[in-house]
Amino acid sequence: MAKFKVSLKARLILEDRGRILLLKQTKPNGGNYSLVGGTIERKEYAVESLIRESYEEAGIELTPADLTLVHVLHKRYPKKKKGHRIVLYFRAHHYEGEIESRERKKFENVEWQPYDSLPPNLTTTVRHVLKAYSRGRLYSEMEK
Repeated sequence: MAKFKVSLKARLILEDRGRILLLKQTKPNGGNYSLVGGTIERKEYAVESLIRESYEEAGIELTPADLTLVHVLHKRYPKKKKGHRIVLYFRAHHYEGEIESRERKKFENVEWQPYDSLPPNLTTTVRHVLKAYSRGRLYSEMEK
């Protein structure tokens, strides 16, 4: 059986009064809107990774009790031969801290956006996941 690479990521769906928190990438990084989160490092579990990334990227302070797993995405990259990516999406309704873009080289801003009028340059992956999540689907797949 052939071996292939699998990367693991964790992302945050932070909601407040019909809005969702999004990061706006800098132009060199695509210029699109995405969710807070990142790669789960070798010695981390998903929740601790998301807590770390949330603070590093957006100044958000979370505890494990604030997070609930709401979606799992299995993404394949057959054309680029990058392998597979598993992304765990956690919802939080509570957080502490001042929201601000803390990684200015990667993200020019962090913004609340209304669910009913998401920006057109939302990444394809985030659009896919939010649609599945809003329909109550715990799992989805996509090919990139």
